[in-house]
Amino acid sequence: MSHFNGGQTEPHLRNAESVATSNPDLSSDASNAPFIKQHLVKQQKNGKRKGDMNLEEMYSSQFDFGDEEDEDDDSDWDPSDTILECQKWFCRNCTMPNIEEDDNEFCNGCLENRLSGILQRGYLACSLYPADDPRANENEVSHKRNTASDNLTAVGFDERMLLHEEVMLKPHPHPERPDRLRAIAASFAAAGIFPGRCHPIPAREITQEELLKVHSLENIEAVEDTSHVLSSYFTPDTYANQYSATAARLAAGLCFDLAAAICSGKVKNGFALVRPPGHHAGVKQAMGFCLHNNAAVAASAAQAAGAKKVLIIDWDVHHGNGTQEIFEKSKSVLYISLHRHEGGKFYPGTGSAHEIGSMGAEGYCVNIPWSRGGVGDDDYIFAFQQIVLPIAAEFDPDFTIISAGFDAARFDPLGGCDVSPIGYAQMTQMICALSGGKVLVILEGGYNLRSISVSATFVIKVLLGESPQESVDQVIPTKSGLRTVLEVQQIQLKYWPSLEPMFSKLHSEWGPYVLVKKKESKKEKKGGAKANAPIWWKWGRKRWLYRLSYRKKLS
Repeated sequence: MSHFNGGQTEPHLRNAESVATSNPDLSSDASNAPFIKQHLVKQQKNGKRKGDMNLEEMYSSQFDFGDEEDEDDDSDWDPSDTILECQKWFCRNCTMPNIEEDDNEFCNGCLENRLSGILQRGYLACSLYPADDPRANENEVSHKRNTASDNLTAVGFDERMLLHEEVMLKPHPHPERPDRLRAIAASFAAAGIFPGRCHPIPAREITQEELLKVHSLENIEAVEDTSHVLSSYFTPDTYANQYSATAARLAAGLCFDLAAAICSGKVKNGFALVRPPGHHAGVKQAMGFCLHNNAAVAASAAQAAGAKKVLIIDWDVHHGNGTQEIFEKSKSVLYISLHRHEGGKFYPGTGSAHEIGSMGAEGYCVNIPWSRGGVGDDDYIFAFQQIVLPIAAEFDPDFTIISAGFDAARFDPLGGCDVSPIGYAQMTQMICALSGGKVLVILEGGYNLRSISVSATFVIKVLLGESPQESVDQVIPTKSGLRTVLEVQQIQLKYWPSLEPMFSKLHSEWGPYVLVKKKESKKEKKGGAKANAPIWWKWGRKRWLYRLSYRKKLS
């Protein structure tokens, strides 16, 4: 961990989920900075190609569209004329940078109005108008009357978790920012869900004794040490400030108490609206924006309350390496994760289908690793039908936890997948059929405010007893999704016999077609269509055109 005090920093050795960035509350300082200097020397002369740049360098250089050739004649060169003065603003919804222009009211990445009311009314605020425009509040919803059955769903939330934010000013706002909770809380309130239809759980900080059930003393003390300095980093993008340790203990404490309340029958199910997230935090280390592992803490609380078997389903787009590490030797906790993997090239690189548990607990880690981005509802639902639900039914859990990262949601700036709010609702409904409905949803990742707020609202409505708008009768997976499902079934059927008939049927019908990979052409080996697209198309003004032109080819 590195400490920041008086302007000095010491970098940590590890990398994490994305480029280190700053919090959006301080982004106004960045946007009020006088100017951004345009590059005068091309990236090629610096020995770095665009394809080799990291995300931060893309952000800082994406507006350099000058000619490739330098002028040899510089006799009339005047330094005062060569600096292109350009201001930028960051989208409050997706944090993407935008050039300050007279007529530029919308984000070029997500098309959100730069002054939208996403933080006041959540996803119910119209994205086309500023918050003070009467048209921004036209999306009114009819609130259902509060009934006795509604209060069987509990919500854990505390505003002190908003104090966890990055202090150091960076070129780009940090994606894991307090506005994530603000947007979801605003959506719940605008929809009359919380406060209103849900039961609040009082917040408390988790004790060291409770944390020691899943973490080492090294992790606990490292997080606690951050409360004595203004700013610190566990990894280049896993920040902490003087309030982060308190926020992490509050998040873990809420998850612990929610799990205990559900297992004891005081409430039917619950939603933990918490941060910092937790599923990357392992026994010893904090990483990937995560300090303490909230899902692991909830599992230990459920076991202490009498649950003999706990199921954790992790649909965050990143593999929960910390959760897997904590329980990989346990047969009382079944961990199932659906995530982008791409042969280990997607963060954090763990979570291949062959990681199945160890030390007698083989089969109690089930990884469903997607081989590409753009994965949507059909692949997720198909994986649920063919792997998640059969294994979960055979395991027969007493309590179920959803590590609910919403960064696989459509338009997320980091996840690059295509799961819709209805898709999340459908998965939640299938999960609620397990463990007698004793389900706890814990917020993990998700960095597009509109996407996470609408997805979280659809999920909690299912917890309240509402049904998704669409059925899941007809699901047609992609070829790559079907291949992943078959590979996971083939590995796991040794431990879960319920997979055998499904695997045999799928393999006989589609195995020869999807399991034989075609020989890669030279173009594909070099990156194919993806390599031909300008790098700034993926992140800047032409991001929509990149998706439209290349999405089918990348499938």
